[in-house]
Amino acid sequence: METPDFFDLESSAPGDPAGGYTRPAASGLWAAGERITWVAGLILALSSFMGWYAGSGVGVKLAVIGWQSGVLGKLVFFLGLAVVVIVALRETGFELPPSVPESLIVLALGALAAIFVLIRIISIPDAVLPADGRGIGIWISLLASLAVIAGGLLRAAEEL
Repeated sequence: METPDFFDLESSAPGDPAGGYTRPAASGLWAAGERITWVAGLILALSSFMGWYAGSGVGVKLAVIGWQSGVLGKLVFFLGLAVVVIVALRETGFELPPSVPESLIVLALGALAAIFVLIRIISIPDAVLPADGRGIGIWISLLASLAVIAGGLLRAAEEL
């Protein structure tokens, strides 16, 4: 008499779950979370060196980069750099503890960067007073910080 196949433990491959169910790999937009996160983090870091404020003085055109706009401009750079470092560490095999989800950290960094950029959009610092308008770099920073948030949300969806 031959035993039924469902008692055959050797037929399942090692590493398969006990029930034989494997989670399908994410595809399409849902799999783009990591790529969106590191590209947006890189753009966020580089946008700190773009023109955040523009204006004209006496016969001179003026542009002020985010790095020169004060502490918040420098913090935006370091937040973008932190996002890139988190993604790079994950690619090299470094995993955060399970109690601290990586997507939550990316979301927090993106939200903090968005708040800093919004503060700089609303109030022009006194140090750059000849600049009376906002440059393209500050809008790129805002879009990049929102993209970091979107990347964090997509990564959270991948983890579920």
